[in-house]
Amino acid sequence: MPASTADERIPLSTKLFYGAGDLTNSLFNTILAVHVLYFLINVVGLPGGLASLAIFLGRSADWINDPIVGHISDRTRSRWGRRRPFLLFGLVPVALAFMLFFWVPPWTNPLILAAHYGLMYMLYDTIATFVYVPYYTLTPELTLDYDERTSLSTARMLFSIVGGLIAFTLPTLLIDSFADPRTGYFVMAIVFGGLGALPLLLTFFGTRERPEYQTMQQPTLRDSLSAMRGNRPFQFGLGIFLLTWTTIDIIQAVLLFFIVDWLHMGSTSELIMGSVFVSAALFLPLWGWLSERWDKRQAYIAGMIFFAVVMLALIFLGPSTPLWGVFAVTTLAGVGVAAAHVIPWSILPDAIEWDELQTGQRHEGAFYSLVTLAQKVASSIALPLVGLLLDATGYVEANAGGAQPASALLAIRGLMGVVPSIMLVGGIVFALRYPLSRESHAAIRRQLAERRVEAV
Repeated sequence: MPASTADERIPLSTKLFYGAGDLTNSLFNTILAVHVLYFLINVVGLPGGLASLAIFLGRSADWINDPIVGHISDRTRSRWGRRRPFLLFGLVPVALAFMLFFWVPPWTNPLILAAHYGLMYMLYDTIATFVYVPYYTLTPELTLDYDERTSLSTARMLFSIVGGLIAFTLPTLLIDSFADPRTGYFVMAIVFGGLGALPLLLTFFGTRERPEYQTMQQPTLRDSLSAMRGNRPFQFGLGIFLLTWTTIDIIQAVLLFFIVDWLHMGSTSELIMGSVFVSAALFLPLWGWLSERWDKRQAYIAGMIFFAVVMLALIFLGPSTPLWGVFAVTTLAGVGVAAAHVIPWSILPDAIEWDELQTGQRHEGAFYSLVTLAQKVASSIALPLVGLLLDATGYVEANAGGAQPASALLAIRGLMGVVPSIMLVGGIVFALRYPLSRESHAAIRRQLAERRVEAV
């Protein structure tokens, strides 16, 4: 029988063991997000258009994997549960796929290189899906409590931000220690790929899934798709998540260009990028506390208004801005990054109980697979558009030498400030219409508890 409301609080150790798994996800995906466009253009030597094509092929060809993997994990039955086996058996393959992406092959034909990196990105993304979708899906299975889920997401996002901090700073230092950037990138991938997958073991051994969900009726793929279409809280939560995290993807992809080409502070790029993540880590508890004191929706709106204003302020930085002024703005940006990490992820699990009340089934894997699918679709469109815009505005790759044209610099500034602010406002619009509050979620849980008692 499911645990009672009084039993829903989970120990700190479980939160930390669960959160540790996101260190792998954050480390790998942030390194890719930060370096993929820069690596393909300035190290491999692909034109911006072909680099964008490679990213698009790699991300878009993987769209179908997410719902399939989510459905498979929903129907998996094992002595370790439905989700945890994927963490154990997926950590070595995902590490190897990450390493292979940063190997530069000997051929020089740009079209063949673009096809190669499209396939490598596809390989990585496919294997990673078998790890990350089951991992994300553990959230609603560890606790049903509204505030405990925020606490669980806060612990997870602490590791995510630590992973982001490492990804923004240490890889660049390692890469720069080699005279040949191609060697530097491959050595970096071996080091971080080998060590980065290990935290998944902590999650595997340190968490336990709710055993009652293994005995529930296994949903069909049609059931899962139908449940998603009819779940209004999930649809609005997905909109919030998608607009927020596509914004983060764009910022991560453009930040290095902004620092190197606009601010001319490439020598301090690790410190500037690190300041964002240190600030985000410090302010995570604030957004967890505000979510409990107010409501997740209200906390999200406050956080995204603040984040949008700070991103607009970045536009006014320039090469003459003193380093302390840059640090001041990027530190404030970290406050918004913390809100973007915690709140959208804590909103999504609450739609699972709404779905169970309507359908009598739980479709966590299918729901979370749609979240990751939507993020991939958005990223596979947004990131190539960034590359195409840089190409169209005359961006000069590092190996070609010469100053950047004013049009390219204007595009970089717009992508760092205006575009993220517009997308964050879109997330606020979705949050204003999000239908679940603390009270309504508690009412849903009471109805489910009564239904389960009657079924005994």
